[in-house]
Amino acid sequence: RGLARNGGVGRGLGFGGKLGLWRCRQGCILRRMCAVPVERARAHGVVDQVVEQFTQSETMWFVLAPEGTRKRVQHWKSGFWHIARDAGVPVLCVYFDYPRKTIGVGEIFEMTADMKSDMARLRAYYRPFVGKHREST
Repeated sequence: RGLARNGGVGRGLGFGGKLGLWRCRQGCILRRMCAVPVERARAHGVVDQVVEQFTQSETMWFVLAPEGTRKRVQHWKSGFWHIARDAGVPVLCVYFDYPRKTIGVGEIFEMTADMKSDMARLRAYYRPFVGKHREST
């Protein structure tokens, strides 16, 4: 069921997308890809919704950017940390090294009760990789 679900990973794969996309023609395609509509004004509801999906799924992958957007940002949002911690699932790091035109899959991190420490570990992991907007990380 679903394009992403039948993709190369052979597992359930979900990702978040802003709610406005579901009102357009893309909504049909996104539903088939097992996407989750995200109402960004209600971020805590999204965390609870995704955690619930994890508890109801035998196997699930959920993909999102810690920045919460494709635009330049000063700080990562913490929703991914809350989802991983509350659902008891690890964070698999994927990187885009823009100057080298490289995409890679890296380490797996377990989140602890210390968000500040976890974010520092993740930032240290990503430090060698150069994104399109390096100055924003």
